[in-house]
Amino acid sequence: MRKIFLLVFSTILSILAIDSLNAQCVKFGNKYLGPDGQPCINTLATAVPFLRIAPDARSGAMGDVGIALSPDPNAIHFNPSKLPFSESEMGIAMTYTPWLRALGLTDVYLANLAGYRKIGDQQAVGIGIKYFNLGSINFTDEAGSPLGTGRPNEFEIAATYARKLSSRFGLSLSGKYIYSNLASGQQIGSTAIKAANGFAVDFGATYNTPTNFSGIKSDLSLGLAVTNIGSKLTYTSSINKDYLPQNLGLGAAWNFHIDEYNSLTFALDLNKLLVPTPVPAKEIVNNQEVANPDYDKNNNGFPDYKEKSPISAALSSFGDASGSEELREINYSIGVEYWYDKQFAVRAGYYNEDNTKGARKYFTVGLGLKYNIFGMNFSYLVPTTNQRNPLDNTLRFSLLFDFAPAKEEAIPVTE
Repeated sequence: MRKIFLLVFSTILSILAIDSLNAQCVKFGNKYLGPDGQPCINTLATAVPFLRIAPDARSGAMGDVGIALSPDPNAIHFNPSKLPFSESEMGIAMTYTPWLRALGLTDVYLANLAGYRKIGDQQAVGIGIKYFNLGSINFTDEAGSPLGTGRPNEFEIAATYARKLSSRFGLSLSGKYIYSNLASGQQIGSTAIKAANGFAVDFGATYNTPTNFSGIKSDLSLGLAVTNIGSKLTYTSSINKDYLPQNLGLGAAWNFHIDEYNSLTFALDLNKLLVPTPVPAKEIVNNQEVANPDYDKNNNGFPDYKEKSPISAALSSFGDASGSEELREINYSIGVEYWYDKQFAVRAGYYNEDNTKGARKYFTVGLGLKYNIFGMNFSYLVPTTNQRNPLDNTLRFSLLFDFAPAKEEAIPVTE
């Protein structure tokens, strides 16, 4: 067992809306500034952030892109509307991702299982299960006294239906159940902690079109995914609940068929969380720091930005901060994938998040192998800042089983 109480404790505190990272923000006009007068760290905090982790090694090797990539079973996470366009009738994918290995932990991991089946040429259905295990933990209080042991874990179960509306355009609708047990049965002060659960839906759209670039045949795919729109979560009996990581994603992938044996794909994803920007409790008026009247207008002790409904929060998330800050809330991923003879792939990518919104920045690399129905992908993350990443120096891998339709042999005709 590992004594990582502080990890779980800090997670629970953030979920209980103790906005320690944003505490130094003050409102000055329509901007949020820190003590040095520069844009402050004003991260968008949500419950169950594991829902936004890219589950597979293919995308993990391409900077976490996936919204418009060619379809495989992991499209259930990114954008299931791609599935009816798959050349295979059925696919299954399994991924194992070690977590926090750089800290010497061996029992913390993320596992993902996904599969789909096409129904004719126009429809597809799929199921995905994502499980996040935090290992065995010795819980202690702030004085170090033991409070028992536990095995925190979280999971989601998603089911999806996708359909072509034309030969180039498709839509999908997914429903999911979410369960999160970080420290059920424990207490922080007089507050009892319990498991949280909720429901959410995803919407996806895909458009594909053949193109010709300098005489090279290619395919351009565009994708849109609105994910995790659903009930707010709480780990206590408090009415102060937290948002799911509601997200809007836009993606593009351009696949060049260089010749019979070589193909090259460039991909780009843009993602924005559809949750309110945290509002500072203080503002500067006439060079004096005073209470911000926009923080808690109804004086119930909870910040107003956390009291919106999920739909209202999503709609207002596009204009609840200054223009420059709204742009800083957009994360981007870029990736490239080269295939030789549809059997060997080399991949690379880059992920960027603004310094004031989490500061995750890293390069990724990876390989892919495919033989008949069997495929295997590997990825490795290379951090570009001093900020630690749970996947630092970690090799993750995926297994895929791709069942193409059986080819009918011609029956000779005899007279």
